Amino acid sequence: MTISLEALRRCSIAVDLGAARTRVYLRRTGLIVDEPTVAAVNTHTGGLIAVGTPAQRMTGRTPAHIRVVRPVSNGTVVDIEMAQRMLRLLLGDKLRRAWRRRPLVSAAVCVQHDADPLAQRAAMETLTGIGAKRVELVDTLIAAAVGCGLPVERPEATMIVVCGAATTQVAVLSLGSIVAAERVPVGGETVDHAVIQHLRNEHALMLPSQAVRPLHLIVKDSRSPDGAPAVQSTEVHGRDVATGLARTVRIDVEGVRTAIRTPLTGVLDAIGTVLRRCPPDLVADLADRGIMLAGGSAVLPGFDTMLREATGMPLNIADHPDVCAVEGLGAMLDGKVQPLLLGAMVS
Repeated sequence: MTISLEALRRCSIAVDLGAARTRVYLRRTGLIVDEPTVAAVNTHTGGLIAVGTPAQRMTGRTPAHIRVVRPVSNGTVVDIEMAQRMLRLLLGDKLRRAWRRRPLVSAAVCVQHDADPLAQRAAMETLTGIGAKRVELVDTLIAAAVGCGLPVERPEATMIVVCGAATTQVAVLSLGSIVAAERVPVGGETVDHAVIQHLRNEHALMLPSQAVRPLHLIVKDSRSPDGAPAVQSTEVHGRDVATGLARTVRIDVEGVRTAIRTPLTGVLDAIGTVLRRCPPDLVADLADRGIMLAGGSAVLPGFDTMLREATGMPLNIADHPDVCAVEGLGAMLDGKVQPLLLGAMVS
């Protein structure tokens, strides 16, 4: 089924069910939910203890009878029932009041490029299970491009790289459709794992999972305005691999930066593959327009510099890269986008 703006304008809510965060946009209202895609469950009773930020804080700190689950993995809903329960709690009275006035509503949801039929059906069933009459599927790449303000309806080429928690999607768009696209299993979680492995191999230190992102910020802020390293090392706290005792070590910032950049080389391969599939005229457009970087992991330290140096093309990071997809869907719902035919999506 081909999705048009006319169909999207009949939708009341837009949902971006990401592996890291869940975001919900209510038409003519704006973003009403922006929470981690996490739920804490009591294994004895099966009841939900917490969802969103409170559940994320429990990660790695729960007793045996509490389990922290993530109903979305690699951009796909893997536990439909849990995703529905989580959404109901996250939405709370905000959506119930809106749906009470109009009980039969349609919803739009982002799905990954080339998502298989099972992944599409899982996304649809998640929303129909919480009361949506109809669900429209929109490619995340098109939604993110619209949210970034890219002129996707024009005949000129635009390239977008959406770096999420579990996957990175690369696409060239023209005339409102995707000309060529590629998806690689590299994202923020891959980078986190690389940093944890680096500290384990080099310093025999096990780093808590919730301490990785603050370390990213330290690495990112460790360069002076001219690009030279301003901070050579920093202290991190973790658990000694051999003894199991708490230990503090001083690590080299440049080593962590290298560990972060290593898995991101897969994104460079994806960009090269997409460019080779594009007509030469569109590739020539990109030499001037460059690449737009979006997604929650777009601000990984050194990511933009690596892409700029490897491709030789200009690179821009979206103003709010983490919410581009849901903001793009919201713009379509609110009628802020010029009429164009979106990419085909089977539902």
